[in-house]
Amino acid sequence: MANELDEMTGPVNEAGRDVHVIEKQVAVKTDWRSTLFQVFLWVCLVIPGVVFAIMKIKARSYLQQLQQKIQHDASTIDNYQVQRVVVLQNAAKILDKAVDLDKTTFAEIAKYRSGNMSDTDRNELQSKLDGIDRKINIAFENYPELKSHQAIADCMQQNRYLQQEITAAREAYNDTVMQWNSAIFAWPTKMIVAAKAGYTTRIPFSASKEMKEKSESVFF
Repeated sequence: MANELDEMTGPVNEAGRDVHVIEKQVAVKTDWRSTLFQVFLWVCLVIPGVVFAIMKIKARSYLQQLQQKIQHDASTIDNYQVQRVVVLQNAAKILDKAVDLDKTTFAEIAKYRSGNMSDTDRNELQSKLDGIDRKINIAFENYPELKSHQAIADCMQQNRYLQQEITAAREAYNDTVMQWNSAIFAWPTKMIVAAKAGYTTRIPFSASKEMKEKSESVFF
């Protein structure tokens, strides 16, 4: 019949009766534009993301190392200060009648003997110990015969040694704290890591008022 569709009269395709069915598989191919687009994504997005992730890992590791160094240096200071508390307590007991010491002072510093001090506690204890040390030295000047007391001489020698060790440990601590305070504001990676971790600046270990006055009297 003249009006019959070709698909009814034409050859039958096993995949269907529609003669328009494509009988071959066509491979998908990309041109240079697709390749360029992929390169663009890697260069502009993926590679910078990977590099930034590596930088954050390194920044986190660096800050953790600094934090451990600060804790180590602070622990060293605390150990020397606790020893100094004991030494000055022993000296004060021997000089009880010669030195006018506030009895509450040692009661206040007794809480620090266990260590675990904060930055503020560390500076406060140093100031109180230097105040006690100053009063003991005044007693030495007022009572020359005390210098011949062997126990007192031993205590004061230990105190001087501990002061030197604390000074050295304080310098190491302050150097690390300075590095820390600078590093946590280093943009972008360290600052981002520090902000996310909730890090704050650390308080340097400062010289007490007594030590400053003593230094000024010697050098100025």
